[in-house]
Amino acid sequence: MSTRLYEHDIFLEHRTPEGHPERADRLRSLAIALQHPNFDKLNRKMAPQANEDAVLLAHPEEHLRSVMREIPEEDEIHQIEADTYVGLKSLQVALTGVGAAMAAVDDVFTGEADNVFVAARPPGHHAEKSKAMGFCLFNNAAIAARHAQKTYGVERVAIVDWDVHHGNGTQDIFWDDPSVLFCSTHQMPLYPWTGARDETGAKNNIVNAPLEANSASEHFRDAFKTRVLPALEDFRPDFLIISAGFDAHHRDPLAQINLVGDDFDWATGRLMEIAGKYSGNRLISLLEGGYDLEGLAESAGLHICRLMKG
Repeated sequence: MSTRLYEHDIFLEHRTPEGHPERADRLRSLAIALQHPNFDKLNRKMAPQANEDAVLLAHPEEHLRSVMREIPEEDEIHQIEADTYVGLKSLQVALTGVGAAMAAVDDVFTGEADNVFVAARPPGHHAEKSKAMGFCLFNNAAIAARHAQKTYGVERVAIVDWDVHHGNGTQDIFWDDPSVLFCSTHQMPLYPWTGARDETGAKNNIVNAPLEANSASEHFRDAFKTRVLPALEDFRPDFLIISAGFDAHHRDPLAQINLVGDDFDWATGRLMEIAGKYSGNRLISLLEGGYDLEGLAESAGLHICRLMKG
């Protein structure tokens, strides 16, 4: 398998208040893990910055403008929602995350790579159609899905979100769109307080598999086997996107799901099998959450290793 990684130093420039869990050290810890010889053959590229219009693939113009209005003119931090902040370079950072997600789509459809991991921040899956929230400004996974549809004529996109927090933003954007299947495993109840099993979308294209607090590997894998994988088999996606949050790791401070690194390796393998069966191996993975530095580095490292091995 040829695996590409998108990264950029600009991702360190999105500022949040001291003590905020979504911090630059997340990417620094992953960068250290990726120095291991296991990753010598990883094709590493600098993430490109998208233009502002790219945001409009999944968000109305007013949402873009509302984020732009919040960007401070000086080197300070503005709070735009309960736990969501922007600094002087946050727009540039977020547009680079969008650009990397779109470039990842281009790579798998032009044969540049079989799969791609995007090591970007801030995350995106809580960004609803018209609202920034949950550390997220723009929904990178949704924009990537729309880019694949618009540019490459993809008919069926599947987005699988295993972040411990429900991807309410992605669900909101695709609620009534049968061309996109959204599957999510997540702790419930937990922020953002959405993701019940009976939230199935207007076209039955939403599959939620909530997990109770203190669930572990067995429950996560069962949710995959009984909810996520059957839905993917029925849908037969032309393209697969992973919203890869690693905060269901047992070390993570923001939730109470007790996964280990091997669980993410296993789930990656199962999704690669789906991509191999229906999508010509076309799969991209976008970093979402993961707030314990050791847990993030271990889990994301194993995830990327699995992508490279095929």
